[in-house]
Amino acid sequence: MIDLKNVSLQFNGKYLFNDVNYRISSGDKISLVGANGTGKSSLLKIITGEIEPESGTVQRQKNISIGYLPQENVTHSNKTLLEEATSALSDIVKLQQKEAGLQKELSKENISDDERDDLIHQLGEVHLRLVELDSYSASSRVEKILKGLGFEEEDFDRLTETFSGGWQMRIALAKILISQNDILLLDEPTNHLDIDSLNWLISFLKSYRGALVVVSHDKNFINQVTDKTLEIYFGKFYTFKGDYDSYLRFKEERDAQAIHQYELQQKKIKETERFIERFRYKATKARQVQSRIKQLEKLDLIELPEIKNEIDIKFPQPAQSGRIPIQLEKVSKSYSDKSVLQNIDLSIERGDKIALVGPNGAGKTTLAKIIAGVLQHDSGERIVGHNTFISYYAQDVADNLDPELDVLDSVYGINEEKTVGELRSLLGSFLFTGDDVFKKVGVLSGGEKSRVALCKILLTKANLIILDEPTNHLDISSKKILQKAMVDFPGSLVIVSHDVDFLRPIINKVLDIRKTGLKFYPGDIDYYLFKRKELTETEKSVSGISEKLQEKNFNNDSISRKEQKRLEAELRQKKYQATKNLTKEIERIEKQISLLEDEQKVLQSKLADSEFYNNPEEVKLTNKRFKEIEKELEELLQNWELKTEELNNILNQFN
Repeated sequence: MIDLKNVSLQFNGKYLFNDVNYRISSGDKISLVGANGTGKSSLLKIITGEIEPESGTVQRQKNISIGYLPQENVTHSNKTLLEEATSALSDIVKLQQKEAGLQKELSKENISDDERDDLIHQLGEVHLRLVELDSYSASSRVEKILKGLGFEEEDFDRLTETFSGGWQMRIALAKILISQNDILLLDEPTNHLDIDSLNWLISFLKSYRGALVVVSHDKNFINQVTDKTLEIYFGKFYTFKGDYDSYLRFKEERDAQAIHQYELQQKKIKETERFIERFRYKATKARQVQSRIKQLEKLDLIELPEIKNEIDIKFPQPAQSGRIPIQLEKVSKSYSDKSVLQNIDLSIERGDKIALVGPNGAGKTTLAKIIAGVLQHDSGERIVGHNTFISYYAQDVADNLDPELDVLDSVYGINEEKTVGELRSLLGSFLFTGDDVFKKVGVLSGGEKSRVALCKILLTKANLIILDEPTNHLDISSKKILQKAMVDFPGSLVIVSHDVDFLRPIINKVLDIRKTGLKFYPGDIDYYLFKRKELTETEKSVSGISEKLQEKNFNNDSISRKEQKRLEAELRQKKYQATKNLTKEIERIEKQISLLEDEQKVLQSKLADSEFYNNPEEVKLTNKRFKEIEKELEELLQNWELKTEELNNILNQFN
């Protein structure tokens, strides 16, 4: 499909890559990797023809269509969302216009038989091409892709200029997917997606038959959608067959071997230099000395791989908060006449590490801001627990930095225990190296400002930290450092994020926020994804059977009683399979509650008897057990409520 032949590209006098060759074939699924500044985005632009290489050629297959999604700076205007998305079907639109023109010509009187035959032949060719492009399902495909990326039907008639920057990127991505390109070049496509649209995109790309080249810092995403890795390494291209995790293992082994070879070469160079220095002025060794000098001149020096020192960043030890750092009771929030959150009850317990997930626009950021106390709710109560100290990282937190301070000054003094050297190491792990730390905040890009703000968070002594999309501007190594700090953090965390790989080792609860309400999942992100998949499959299955029944019932002549019974039995079986485990779990919890309540009544009778207090030791043990039962009952009742709500949600699908 695409051949890069002897391609070179320079930037500021330095080769990003030099004299490289690579072929992208149909069906390739490639992850493009390399350190920051190695030219990944530039390579994508060379493939598209947006920029020309300094030397070499790019040969593209004739009539190949390329879909390219840049990292940023995409805007749309003067069309509705649906019009903009449909414009990606340019080939189909042109063919449909041609079809209408040919039919108009055929309807004319007094055309010759030869002209008629020619028009019919042309019309047949147009129809064949429309079938090849699957034009008759194009409209439904457009809507399906828009909905998959998180747009709702009510958005279809909105003008594109009314959408925010993140949604503008989604529009661009939708158009690329709609247009059925032969190759997709995606530069950080996941930055502006929520967890639902991200999972949908993964599913779409898994079934996509064309070639794919993707640059992404989302390990979970690239592991699932790619099976080859192209690395830009010291100005050359290196390929590896396998997913990203396999490539990382290979890279670790290769780097270790390169370091070993470098050390051996350096040892040999020093031995040669010592020989030259020792015998430089000895006539009997002159020939040998000259030979060794030539050896050194011809030597191909081994370059050390870019190895980042593992920086062990830890949050300062915070003061311990009360058992409940933050509690929300019947909290509601609206913007104008649009209700976002309604009657929210939420208790965050000390040590909780909670992920807020769900579709964009459902209220994740609004809830995070209310928890943090930076946004006032309309009604209800926000109760701050004993000794709670809050730190908040917002998506727009960069706007609150002082533009007159340099990067180092922006983080200096937040934690008096950190030396300047330690601060520079921390900033280096977030890509501020050398003199970068002396740049004024005002000249930094949005992504750079976000990284400064994250560094400030890592230096605070808060015991409740709220982070809204903290990984959007981080490379994989920076994410790893932040991730480890979050795992080791002894306080409470609330994280709004769609980055599954980042969340995986950190969180112990998931709060799913949708327009229908909030739902707690008492487990890690994989448990949440499993339960969501289970629920989605149940919904699809029930929907499919219900549609069959409705379709059959619509025309009673075409359905037998036997067929209707079969479909109804299938629906009952689906309902049983979907609910049997939950039903058993609820029954088990109810039995535990009943046993504990019986025990509690016995203890209450004892404690109500005045003679019982003649034995202080038994009173002490009984009081202790009574408190234990109270706590156990509280936890069981919370679990019962969650399981019952989950069961009701599933049962509603069958009604």
